[in-house]
Amino acid sequence: MKFGTCVATLLAGTSLAGLPAMAHAAEAEVAETADPNAIIVTSQKVEQRAVDVPITLSVQTGERMRELGVTDIGELSNYVPGLNVQVQSANNPGFVIRGITSDSGSAQQGPRVTLYYNGIDISRSRGAYQGIYDLDRVEVVKGPQATLFGTAATIGAISFVSAKPEAGTSASLTGSYGNLNAYRAEGFVNAGNDVIAARIAGQWKKRDGYIENLAPGQDDLYAQDQLGLRGSLRYTPTTDFTADLVFTYDRQRNSGTPFLSKNLGSTSVDGLHDAAYLGGSPFSKEVLGSDKLGLDRDVYDANLTLSWDFADGWNFTTVNGYRNFDALEVFDADGSAAWYLEFAEHAKGWQASHEGRFTYSDDQWRASFGWNYFIEDSSQYVPFSSEVGTYLQCTANLVPGLGCVAPDNSVPGSRATALLTGGAFTAVPYSAWSRNEGRNQTWSMFGDVAWKPAPELEVTAGARVLIEKRRSGYIAEQPDAPVYGQPLLPYFDTDGQTFHARKTYAAVLPRLNVLYHLTPALNLYATIAEGRRSPVVQLSSAAGGVPDLDLIKSETVWNYEAGIKGSVGMLSGSLGVYYDKYDNFQVSVIEDGRAVTRSAGSASNLGVEAELEARFTDWLSAFGNVGFISGGIDDKEANGAFAGDQFRLQPKWQWAAGFNLNLPVTQNTSVFLTPSVTYRSKIYFEVPNSDAISQSPVTLVNLRGGVSLMDGKFQIAGYARNLGNEKYLLDAGNTGGSFGYPTFIPAEPRTYGIEITARY
Repeated sequence: MKFGTCVATLLAGTSLAGLPAMAHAAEAEVAETADPNAIIVTSQKVEQRAVDVPITLSVQTGERMRELGVTDIGELSNYVPGLNVQVQSANNPGFVIRGITSDSGSAQQGPRVTLYYNGIDISRSRGAYQGIYDLDRVEVVKGPQATLFGTAATIGAISFVSAKPEAGTSASLTGSYGNLNAYRAEGFVNAGNDVIAARIAGQWKKRDGYIENLAPGQDDLYAQDQLGLRGSLRYTPTTDFTADLVFTYDRQRNSGTPFLSKNLGSTSVDGLHDAAYLGGSPFSKEVLGSDKLGLDRDVYDANLTLSWDFADGWNFTTVNGYRNFDALEVFDADGSAAWYLEFAEHAKGWQASHEGRFTYSDDQWRASFGWNYFIEDSSQYVPFSSEVGTYLQCTANLVPGLGCVAPDNSVPGSRATALLTGGAFTAVPYSAWSRNEGRNQTWSMFGDVAWKPAPELEVTAGARVLIEKRRSGYIAEQPDAPVYGQPLLPYFDTDGQTFHARKTYAAVLPRLNVLYHLTPALNLYATIAEGRRSPVVQLSSAAGGVPDLDLIKSETVWNYEAGIKGSVGMLSGSLGVYYDKYDNFQVSVIEDGRAVTRSAGSASNLGVEAELEARFTDWLSAFGNVGFISGGIDDKEANGAFAGDQFRLQPKWQWAAGFNLNLPVTQNTSVFLTPSVTYRSKIYFEVPNSDAISQSPVTLVNLRGGVSLMDGKFQIAGYARNLGNEKYLLDAGNTGGSFGYPTFIPAEPRTYGIEITARY
């Protein structure tokens, strides 16, 4: 009890320590509490109060996201300590939990942060992004969670739970208009009874680009045209059986990503939002697949969940899903007017999964055990277009004094072909391509048992046993360049062959959790767990057209953490401390324009996460959270060039704070206001770390407020994000960096607008 008293005192004394707890209850009520505001989660595959889950957990409900004005997953991460989501494009999102990044587009590499959508793994990077609309909640689970979310949850999981159909008739429609000619429409229609109910929801977002593109025939950069649709059906013939069927479609037709160069052309990256000149290949349609820079992406998802209470205390649930994605993104990797590094990525694939689990619960025991099968088949096709003389001049400066791209966006480097061939040729087009493939299967069995030896104490132990079969493929066409006599890119041709390599792995991943009830509303918890990122069967080609196989061992991490969560008076929150120890830490680096996985050796992480909410009255509350991470790749000689580096995209400090005012003016009218401030300390975009490829601390101010009429049925709101118009980088380095020309992507400037909502 001394430890409990100490931690309780710490919670009472800290100003930022808590799980946001102002949401209404989710799909079920919990017998243990009469609190109507308790958040119900399913992180442990059973419905529980968030305060009773013995792991570090952050929850953002649909209501809270509406209050904050969150309409994109990248915005959401600003309010969750230990989470960063970098959406370079909808085809290339990066998910970061506690400094560990999962964003590789290679079909041969596994994720390290699991994304779940209605209980189904959607972690493959190119198929993971989707719109944020009509969600019940988002659960962010920290620490290894293999027994709960599978092997990909190396250091955590993000679980999206959509709003389910319910009895009755209801509807909501929101429309907004803002600067950058931004339109957004979203809403839902729900109808049904206690036996069968249906719900249709959707979101459409369209916006002009915020970086002008001077290249003829090209659109301005970072324009959005996104559509999300979801249809849900719930069938409940008896109180013991529920079937949920959900179909989702997600689509992007966005313009190009602004990869801006500091070295080539007139783009002023220090100004961050000045005009650019991107799109340099006259054979873009023929070679790359589209005559314009941008993203053309479609994702289809189907999910069937059946839940049956077949005996006293017993339940059987099966979750089944299928997801298909097809995305073509054309990008200018050199960030200039030159016909130099013009690339595309065509990623496509499908995933299917089946899980069955039994759960049992009584006053002293809770158990869950079952099986899971997961299969994915995907590929990443990368075509390349360039002009031989321009490439050689910009890469190797073969004609001294000629240069590559001038400040006026002319391309003197394009004259290199004529100069080097004595006028025999003026331009020599070149194209090449490569494709990596991955077919990965995982069979696993898992189980958790929770025991209450005393009313105030609960001990949980579990493990997942898995067998993994990974098959990688690789094919490349890298022809000799005319005149030059060898390939331009430092890759090797496979002579028309597709190389394959297969490996099978097995692992056992355990966890142990302890929960102690100080009071019915205040709990201590501690956990020990092992996480694992899958080994990489990294296959390419070597000189002579032979396979080049590099086997990267699995990354493992042992996680130790303890904390306190709950409520005391008007305060509710959580405070957790953790330590992670990694072996064979995997890093993704760009070498010669291609992302590959390397082992950086050992790494460690010590951190603190805290969240707090204070509910002063029914109409006024304040919230805050903070995350601190001290760690990275261990500073020892064996870790080579990575020794001592901070994790990629990891801020040492991250915090957010704000308040929520909802003040009644009359019986049916109220005014509301939710200002918030978010802060993130310096981050490095790559390892090895470089100050040139980093972003200094960023503070953003966001605001949403308005008036609610007719007892909440009609609402008018104004919003502003990045109110101070802070200019900062979303990413840096990228493909161009491996050729000596790093590129820089500016983050979104100030956006603002008006929003109208009608509810029925």
